[in-house]
Amino acid sequence: MSERPISKFAFPPERGHSRGQALRFFGKAWVFRARRLLAEATGKRPRRWAPAALTDKAVLLAESRSELYSSVLPAEFALQVGKVQNLRVAAARLDGSVIPAGEVFSFWKQIGRPIRGRGFVEGRELREGCIVPSVGGGLCQLSNALYDAALLAGLEIVERHAHSRLLPGSRAEVGRDATVFWNYVDLRFRAASDIQLSVRLTDRTLIVRIQAVGKAPDLSRPTPRTPTKEEVAVPAIAVESCETCGVESCFRHLESGSAPSRGITAWLVDAWWPEFDRYLHAERRSGDWLFTPLDSVRLHVGPYRWNSSGFARVRQAPLEVLHRSLVSRRLAAQGAARQRALLRLDAALARRFTNAIPAIATHLVISQNLLPFLWRAGVLGGRTFDVMMTRLPLAELQATLDRAHAVHPESRTLADFRADPALLADESAALVAARHWITPHSALARMAGARAIKLDWHLPSAIQRVPLGRDITFPATTLGRKGAYFVRNAARHLGLRVRLGGPIIEDAAFWSSVKTVASGKSWLSETAVVVLPAWVENQPRRLLQAVAAGIPVIASEACGLEDLPGVTTLRKNDDASLVAALAEMMCAK
Repeated sequence: MSERPISKFAFPPERGHSRGQALRFFGKAWVFRARRLLAEATGKRPRRWAPAALTDKAVLLAESRSELYSSVLPAEFALQVGKVQNLRVAAARLDGSVIPAGEVFSFWKQIGRPIRGRGFVEGRELREGCIVPSVGGGLCQLSNALYDAALLAGLEIVERHAHSRLLPGSRAEVGRDATVFWNYVDLRFRAASDIQLSVRLTDRTLIVRIQAVGKAPDLSRPTPRTPTKEEVAVPAIAVESCETCGVESCFRHLESGSAPSRGITAWLVDAWWPEFDRYLHAERRSGDWLFTPLDSVRLHVGPYRWNSSGFARVRQAPLEVLHRSLVSRRLAAQGAARQRALLRLDAALARRFTNAIPAIATHLVISQNLLPFLWRAGVLGGRTFDVMMTRLPLAELQATLDRAHAVHPESRTLADFRADPALLADESAALVAARHWITPHSALARMAGARAIKLDWHLPSAIQRVPLGRDITFPATTLGRKGAYFVRNAARHLGLRVRLGGPIIEDAAFWSSVKTVASGKSWLSETAVVVLPAWVENQPRRLLQAVAAGIPVIASEACGLEDLPGVTTLRKNDDASLVAALAEMMCAK
């Protein structure tokens, strides 16, 4: 095992650094890098280990936790968030890595060179006794945590270097630190059995776990010991860096006000909803960034007309929008192929946004369709985030469709698509970690409980109240999940004519036993009651039009309109209540 001794101060910080000293440092560094490259070229070179999905069957060997933010000083903010960004990027390269028994794990081989082109930014780095700004700075927190976990797991330490300066309150004080500097100051260890790394960031904490996978770990290896209280209790303190050291003669000194002192919110949106647009405009602060597929607010039409005024930056994804448009034109109106394609398009948009989120964005507000892909990419770690809920969680959505298919096994649409279980798991984990669920949908707000931010539905203002007609209107495509079977049964039982709001997908002869007519532009004036006993309904715009026009609405709780005046809410899968409510309303006409 390779180690370097710790000194209290390798470089007196009150003297500062000169450009000449910095050049000499980098000259020496490149000599050492050349030696490392030569040694690896002539000897056994460490490998980069591929990731695999984490499994519940893995045996936890050790865990190390550390706080992400070690300073609360506003002047330290820029390098703090830069450090967290670097940890975020590095964690994505480590998480899930499987190291076979007897093989060596190398920190730098696994992460690669920390440069801007790979997502790294300026963070805090301990160099020659001072904490200085450096691209990739802060990765030592991750190497410290890996070394700490490796010791606890009883792994063989192949290479480790101590820090050059002992910072009060740091792991160096208890000898559990491991500094790294690309590529010659490395952390390397070896396990006697197959192991897997789990590296995650919560909003405040870095969590590193080492797990045994495959065969049971070799019991002859050293038994992991429990760390002492002194080793675990590493307090968060405000360690001065170049932002606050006060040595103005140093060329690295930052002028007051040259760096941001607080975080911003990044709003990552997709299809426009008036409810979310109103919330965005009311809650956004100066300095916030908006990520939207297109900044088309001036057009007042189209799917992306978000109010972008007042944002410091607006980031767009025109190529992804063009691709989405071309693909969407070739897709069927319904079906599994369409759903798979839409998920791929969502993933592409999320990737575009991921690469542009600034490190100073400490809070995100995210459209739900982007959420699982952002979670998978690791960009939510070290941040708080809220979710604009546009539908049921995928896991609950699919469970609902399974229940619907059990009731209507003859339906050819209720079971035509189920998402990848890994995608469900990613979204579920992200929704649990979210600070708030933002939604106008009462059923979703109820699921969120105390975390819900319940918005008011937007009612169209230009619709005039109309005289009631004699038909019932089913304002949707004929699909099982929209409650078409329930409407057909009720209309057949009561002898009612049904105005159809969309194409017939279930079966060409679906409505053969019921009188039907297609709804036209004047459907509101020809309707007595609007009926939507859906299993799933995300955005009940036509129901809101009916409410605004004074037309009675009968809807299932899945429509999310509870407590809205003029709406009778029924439970899902309740044929009897639907027939009774329709009979009462039609008799009153």
